[in-house]
Amino acid sequence: MELRHLRYFAAVAAHGSFNRAAQMLHLTQPALSRQVKDLEEEIGVPLLVRGTNSITLTPTGESFYEDARDLIARADKAIQRARGERGGEVVRVGYVSAAVTGIIPPALEKFQAARPRVRIELIDLVPKEMKEAAAQGGLDILVLPDRETDKIPGFRWTGLRRIVSTLVIPATHPLARLKKIAPARLRDLPLIGLGKENFPGYTADVRAKLRPFDVIPRFVLLINDGLASLYAALEANHGAAILADSVETTMPRSLVMRPFAPALASTTIMVGVPEDRPNQHAEEFSRLLREEARRLQALTK
Repeated sequence: MELRHLRYFAAVAAHGSFNRAAQMLHLTQPALSRQVKDLEEEIGVPLLVRGTNSITLTPTGESFYEDARDLIARADKAIQRARGERGGEVVRVGYVSAAVTGIIPPALEKFQAARPRVRIELIDLVPKEMKEAAAQGGLDILVLPDRETDKIPGFRWTGLRRIVSTLVIPATHPLARLKKIAPARLRDLPLIGLGKENFPGYTADVRAKLRPFDVIPRFVLLINDGLASLYAALEANHGAAILADSVETTMPRSLVMRPFAPALASTTIMVGVPEDRPNQHAEEFSRLLREEARRLQALTK
């Protein structure tokens, strides 16, 4: 749980609407809905009752809202004091969560030890949101798959890490008994994937990776809200999804991951910084991310 989750929930509770809260926070409604859902899953209890045109708080949500407002107010005061003493320079990092698993915490720790006067702001975004934020000059670093980089001009890109596609399924799925999955088994297998609205390159990428095996993926459901909603759909529909191996640490225990054999083509994760507005702190944090990615890769060999 992060402070931004509390801010997002408090905004929705105060406005009684995801749309109005999203406008105030300068987020898209699906992104805000996903973040609040992640918070509910982290806590383990529902906080909101979602209606057609409005939302209300559950009894637990009412209590949590009071505590969240108090924590936010205290955090804001602490931030104000810190900024008054240390300055307010910020490096904004937009990232796809599956792309940075295991590398952001150690990179952040090293950066803050060396640059205590600079604040790193981490923003979990889907590719569509990242493109919009980058176009407005709101991000200093981007981390996303290489298939998305050509949609975001004006950034200088460097390879960060390589991730491998796997099959994610409920533990009770018939294929879960296998240690490895032959790509041919995906013929006529109903798949759940990420939607084109927020993940425009996902379905094309899966098709390209399965083409060498003469397999055409059959998507029966596409989810735009992100991984948390995708996981819920897999559980509810007893379905299967092709996802990067880096999502394993974010999966609920009810799901399992199986590698493909032969393996599908891997995906390269890229880190980018703006070409037209150099920022030495962004360059430094980007370098630390690459170092941690290499260290993690060495440990997993």
